[in-house]
Amino acid sequence: MALDGCGQLCKCILIIFNIIFALVGFAMLGLGLWLRFSSETRGFFNIDLNTQQFVIGVSVLIVLGAVILLVAVFGDYGTCNENRTALGVFSCLLAILAGVEAGAGVYAYIRSDEVGEQLAKLYMTVYAQYVNKGDPGLAATLSMFHNVLHCCGLIGALDLLVKKTCPETGFFETFTLPACSTVIINLFESKAPLMLGLFLGTAAALITAMVCCSILMKQIKKSHLSAPMY
Repeated sequence: MALDGCGQLCKCILIIFNIIFALVGFAMLGLGLWLRFSSETRGFFNIDLNTQQFVIGVSVLIVLGAVILLVAVFGDYGTCNENRTALGVFSCLLAILAGVEAGAGVYAYIRSDEVGEQLAKLYMTVYAQYVNKGDPGLAATLSMFHNVLHCCGLIGALDLLVKKTCPETGFFETFTLPACSTVIINLFESKAPLMLGLFLGTAAALITAMVCCSILMKQIKKSHLSAPMY
């Protein structure tokens, strides 16, 4: 189809957007599957107490990654083949995702302290289960927490009950390494504005793609109507 400059620009933007979108969806799906089946995080799924939020979160991550991949497929197919039906489906899915992103960002910002407290409780549960059972899977999970957040146990590096899972420290850092529950709560409280900006920025990118999609659909319709009849 013969598209004008604006239509061609929107088509290029949508192709690039959908490639990036597909990579994001693939990364989310891969991360969700890794969290579900990795030996480092499998311990979460072997504990019944206070881990329901984590299990739900991982399940949502897997489903959302698959949905994003599906949306990217519709978008790329509709854009490359100039198919208005596929672009219409793509636009509707983008509108839904943009609304979900904005709502999730606002919710995460308002409830950032509660999210931090829930994750801290989750850590405490894993900690207690490890101390009671000494399960290798729980040890790997605690090691992941301790190394990513650079913290240790309930009182810092002097917590002998989980010392084996904590990061290695020098003599002076042994007395300054913080407790993990405090680090988790402070992390979510301090990063709440950043999380809100990330969610709203993603929603804005989705809305921009919707606008480009709408322009491209109009250009395709216009080119169909102006095509010579034989």
